[in-house]
Amino acid sequence: MSDQKATNIKWHHGKITKAHRIEMMKQKGVTIWLTGLSGSGKSTIAVELEHALVENKHQAYILDGDNIRHGLNKNLGFSPEDRAENIRRIGEVAKLFTDANIITITAFISPYKEDRDNARKLQNEGEFIEIYVKCPINVCEQRDVKGLYKKARAGEIKEFTGISAPYEEPSNPELTIDTSLMPVEESTMAILKYLEENGYVRF
Repeated sequence: MSDQKATNIKWHHGKITKAHRIEMMKQKGVTIWLTGLSGSGKSTIAVELEHALVENKHQAYILDGDNIRHGLNKNLGFSPEDRAENIRRIGEVAKLFTDANIITITAFISPYKEDRDNARKLQNEGEFIEIYVKCPINVCEQRDVKGLYKKARAGEIKEFTGISAPYEEPSNPELTIDTSLMPVEESTMAILKYLEENGYVRF
């Protein structure tokens, strides 16, 4: 975690509370943290989930790993240190979105358990849902839409998760979705069902 460098600062509170936003928006803000190997289906599920939520009049937004690295995190690479900072920043952004009562969907490999746990600690109880988008690496390689595994196997990409860098599987996620067995539609429905059953949304 980063140290606080700025001094003489104070948190400024607004007049609108989280309870106000929940009542007005008819939903509970939450961070849905999709984690898994490259090619496991995180971004695809995130897109379908966001679409399904918005179609049902809920406010949702995706924070996608590749997209964030085009802007906010464009100065970060893929070393363990940069990966940790990448997730730290996203954790803070997701916290802000969740505080605004948005259903925030993050799609990041986020390979290290400690980094994911730190992102969880930023949120209040019940505002962080870790979803392990599970998929065997051989299936991910068969998909390899971006050709990344091929390049990693050839040594053209260094520190590639699952090949030359580790992935630490979640030990106790709220939900596990095996995309080698479940198609996108079924995976999305499983998440929607979880959200409804736990009172985050109403359909």
